[in-house]
Amino acid sequence: MLPKEVRLCILFLSNRIILSALPAHYTNFSTFLLTGFPGLEREYPWLSIPFACIYMMVLSGNCLVLHVIHTEPSLHEPMFYFLAMLALTDLCMGLCTVHTVLGILWGLSQEISLDACIAQTFFIHGLSAMESGVLLAMAFDRFIAICNPLRYTSILTNIRVIKIGLGILVRSFVLIMAPIIRLKFFHYCHSHVLSHSFCLHQELLRLACSDIRFNSFYALALVICTLLFDSVLIIISYILILRSVMAIATREEQLKSLQACVSHICAVLVFYIPIIGLTMVHRFGKHLSPVVQVLMGNVYIIFPPLMNPIIYSVKTQHIRGRIQRWFLKRK
Repeated sequence: MLPKEVRLCILFLSNRIILSALPAHYTNFSTFLLTGFPGLEREYPWLSIPFACIYMMVLSGNCLVLHVIHTEPSLHEPMFYFLAMLALTDLCMGLCTVHTVLGILWGLSQEISLDACIAQTFFIHGLSAMESGVLLAMAFDRFIAICNPLRYTSILTNIRVIKIGLGILVRSFVLIMAPIIRLKFFHYCHSHVLSHSFCLHQELLRLACSDIRFNSFYALALVICTLLFDSVLIIISYILILRSVMAIATREEQLKSLQACVSHICAVLVFYIPIIGLTMVHRFGKHLSPVVQVLMGNVYIIFPPLMNPIIYSVKTQHIRGRIQRWFLKRK
């Protein structure tokens, strides 16, 4: 056994040898630069106006939906509990991205620390998985309401709704903790420039000099087990719903049953179409301008939280009627 002083000396020398073997340009970045919208820097003051309006609509629209569901006793049903989860998810998505997007457009700051970037990555991907899970739960709600209406209240009790909500929450945030925590211990030396207005997992992997195989495979498996799995189950649920609706005798009742699903179908399309579009742009749009990729990334983040309150306020009679009465009372 070597003396303690000798072991410390050997450790010091080995570290010096490792550091000297690294490339001259090697740097472990702890602060990153958010690109924003490359080539449109002069238009930032004008771009900030629509983006600020969009974020105000996201925050106010989802808060309004939550307020209506909370204050209207007739909306205290499983369908509207799931809608409240969706609105809360969209509200949090807006809150966790608004500061970086508007910070760039208003010229406040384009820098973000590693810890803040990892936190934003955690919430963006966790909330995306949560929205997918809530849409699946809403599809299950519509399936029970149409295919087995007499047992609706006995199947979707308040306790079961709470368990479903907790299950979605655990699946969304606990499963992504392993790859997100590993981001903290990576070395980032390729660059410190992120190509979006916010932090994403794949962007940090692109800049990492460490072994990223675990994160890459884990992220792929997670996408398959959440987004792909949820979308397949939603499609299956609507196939069963259509079979049940086609068995209804009168056309009027068929249309009434299908109208109960219109809002949810629109919400599913609003969520999955931007994801497919962003995937196609990253996969096949290498020749496209970087602005297109950045805009698609913003659409993926902002579009569902913006459109969901509008969809449910317009297409859901209970929500629309309560909002109209609320505004008339205020007047």
